[in-house]
Amino acid sequence: MQLRRRTLLGAAAPLCAAPILAATIGPARAQAFPSRSIRIVVPFPAGGTTDMLARLIAQGMTTTLGQPVVVENRGGGGGAIGADVVAKAAADGYTLLFHNLTFTTTSAALADAGRAPHDMFRDFAPVSLAANVPFLLLGAANVPAGNLTEFAAWARTQPATALNYGSTGPGSTMNLLGEVYKRDAGITMEHIPFRGAAPLVQEMLAGRIQFGGDQISTALGHVRSGALKALATTASRRTEALPDVATVAEQGFPNLAIAGWNGFFAPAGTPAAVIAQLGTAIRAAIAQPDAARRMREVAAEPVGSDPAELDAVLRAQSAAVQPLVAQFRLRVE
Repeated sequence: MQLRRRTLLGAAAPLCAAPILAATIGPARAQAFPSRSIRIVVPFPAGGTTDMLARLIAQGMTTTLGQPVVVENRGGGGGAIGADVVAKAAADGYTLLFHNLTFTTTSAALADAGRAPHDMFRDFAPVSLAANVPFLLLGAANVPAGNLTEFAAWARTQPATALNYGSTGPGSTMNLLGEVYKRDAGITMEHIPFRGAAPLVQEMLAGRIQFGGDQISTALGHVRSGALKALATTASRRTEALPDVATVAEQGFPNLAIAGWNGFFAPAGTPAAVIAQLGTAIRAAIAQPDAARRMREVAAEPVGSDPAELDAVLRAQSAAVQPLVAQFRLRVE
């Protein structure tokens, strides 16, 4: 009987030790972030400013984190489709959203229509404001205008159905700016949406779209070559990349003023320690001299902030665009 009791106790000993061992190993494993590749979802097709900046920063993050950081393009819906992918992803730090100022307009448009699949503040955790990037309003090369005033004067001489303005999708920032400009300039243009900045620029180069816009680096080379015309920047001051291009406020269109930015977001509920680690890697990538130089070459001002700064930018811009989105009944398709 004694032998049997000893045998049972001996067999039970490893079982008793198992929870202790798990408790010891578990936290260590949980802290080993990252242990596999991280994806950055860009909610636009390849070739635009947001895509280019994401790929540049991903290279530096890979070095810092010791794991591959890959970019996945999920365009459509003015950025809403890619954003929804991240909103529904596991909150473990392995999926990030890299978005721009269009995030505020598409979110407001979806909410105004009562069909928002996600909430910008409830379903996302800010990680870092990566860069400030001026937004540039463009005219096709065959348009006889060099600024917004001249474009409006020319547009009033054209048939009501003759002019088109393009955007990166219904409910996007350019969709909003196009409607505000039409109202304030007293002109008529038809809205033609695209799935991203690259196809929009191609149609403008072909002369089929007369007016459009995106973050400045998307079309900077075409502007410098004369293939597209820079009509105005929406920033509060002129950009060093195009110092001769006046701001919208300077040209008498203050309602078109909107700050351009790009930032990283994680799904809500991502552990604070993981967000902090990702933020450190993002800031290290942006601080690399070569990366900072390449960003400035395309008129992107490197930032690399903490989560609070990105949250403040998002809330201020959201409050400004919401009434305009509701006024023009912008809708995301």
